[in-house]
Amino acid sequence: MNGREDCLIVDGYNMINAWPELNKIKEEDFESARQKLIEILENYQGLKQMRIIVVFDAHLVKGGLERKEKRHSVEVIFTREGETADMLIERLAGELSQYGYTFVATSDWIEQSVSLQRGALRISARELHDDIKSTVAGAMELIRDERKGLDSLHYHLPAEVKEKLEKWRRGNA
Repeated sequence: MNGREDCLIVDGYNMINAWPELNKIKEEDFESARQKLIEILENYQGLKQMRIIVVFDAHLVKGGLERKEKRHSVEVIFTREGETADMLIERLAGELSQYGYTFVATSDWIEQSVSLQRGALRISARELHDDIKSTVAGAMELIRDERKGLDSLHYHLPAEVKEKLEKWRRGNA
């Protein structure tokens, strides 16, 4: 790793249990809740441009090996047998905090405390949920403003320029 790279490490099941929309999905289908969380984090990563790792507990899976997947821009890790998500998050927080700001998203107070000791910053499930919502809303507002600007350009052009541009667009210039 060269240079500075900020990172967000997410306790996956903690978010699923804390976010109302994911908790509701979980009641019907746990896998769908996992997929929805990853999708939300992919969109957030595209706006924040920081490394995002989401960790899911699989320590009770007999013979389970640590499994890593890359889902577009989000790294997804399932822990190995005998290793909890908290253990892996603590290890990652210690390793990654030397390369840039590392945030650990969990509402588990003990995990927050250990992550702080390892050099990471903490963010609760609610705080992450709120930041994602406000970041997406801000991006949508920016898109709306840009579209308004493009639309208003049309109204400010002289008729002959509009006509010439339309002919050019149709290949009749």
